[in-house]
Amino acid sequence: MKESVKHLLHGTRQAVLVTVVLMLICGLLFPCLLTGLSALIFPDQAGGSLITVNGQTVGAKHVGQEFTEDYYMWSRPSAYHYNVYTEDENGNQYYNDGTEFPGIGSGSNNYAPSNPALTERVEADIEAFLEKNPDVKREDIPTDLLTASGSGLDPHITPESAEVQVPRIAKASGLSEDEVRQIVENHTQGKVLGIFGEDRVNVLEVNIEIAQSMGIL
Repeated sequence: MKESVKHLLHGTRQAVLVTVVLMLICGLLFPCLLTGLSALIFPDQAGGSLITVNGQTVGAKHVGQEFTEDYYMWSRPSAYHYNVYTEDENGNQYYNDGTEFPGIGSGSNNYAPSNPALTERVEADIEAFLEKNPDVKREDIPTDLLTASGSGLDPHITPESAEVQVPRIAKASGLSEDEVRQIVENHTQGKVLGIFGEDRVNVLEVNIEIAQSMGIL
């Protein structure tokens, strides 16, 4: 009986010791090592790829923002409005469309194609886009301007979605269409290694340069 208890205690001590050691290695030392190496080798990425203008951080390269002004390029739809909100004098927080801001989040509504709420949302977006872009035909609106990404925080749109917005941006900003197209080109990335992914335009970077060209940033 005493040998059994002794053996049990020995096995328990071993299990606890192994757990503690592995927790320290995998839960502390290894993450600290990776964090240190990433900060050393990829300091910008490790810091969140933040974009700073005139000493002020205005966003992150890989996290989209919601833009509603006519002189800015618009992003894809987002169930979370890219977490952009306003606050009234009572401290209540609201999305730009007036709905209540529930807090920082990401994701999508994940509607099925047959869901009436999806049809309603897409139709509303189409009407809003056509109102602000009267020279664009309904069938010429690129798909990604009507579909939300899985995260709701996608920083990119397709070059086609950027091009279709050029006339509106030029008219509202006072820049020429050629100037706007050059700004878009400045922030257009091709496929990774020429084969992976798709060509894409970073909306935040485009809008920063537009604001700088207009003298408002």
